[in-house]
Amino acid sequence: MPRLPASIRPDVPGPGQESVWDYPRPPRVEPVPVRVTIRLGGQLIADTHDAVRVLETSHPPVYYLPIADFAPGSLVDAEGSSFCEFKGAARYLDVVGGGITRAQAAWNYPHPAPGYAALSDRVAVYAAAMDECTVDGEVVTPQPGGFYGGWITANVLGPYKGIPGSMGW
Repeated sequence: MPRLPASIRPDVPGPGQESVWDYPRPPRVEPVPVRVTIRLGGQLIADTHDAVRVLETSHPPVYYLPIADFAPGSLVDAEGSSFCEFKGAARYLDVVGGGITRAQAAWNYPHPAPGYAALSDRVAVYAAAMDECTVDGEVVTPQPGGFYGGWITANVLGPYKGIPGSMGW
């Protein structure tokens, strides 16, 4: 498990809250009974009640939505790939909405590693690249740092991987 510097303490969760420091490593995939929406270019490009989230120590949840729940033409194959030690090889997608294209703003695992099969036909999106992403009507805050794709809601406490000085966590 990543270790925080002695000068940084995890936020203490209250009722109905959760700490990213209580999330597991390796990450866990879990279905969430919420409505998730994504808007880009003023257009609703995704709307689902069938999201799953990936929970990993020190990271806000990453929401994965069914590819089928994105508007036609809103996901386009893009250059690039990456590799997660747990989930396997990811491909990148451009996200298109309302005449705007956000390059490599989404990714998925077409052939995920064992234990992550639930992600194979789902896509995660960088909230910072979108006009708005919501979880049950709450507008999310993107995970800091630009590299990670977590979505922060009021019930999720940090500190979060991605803040300045967190590379060693």
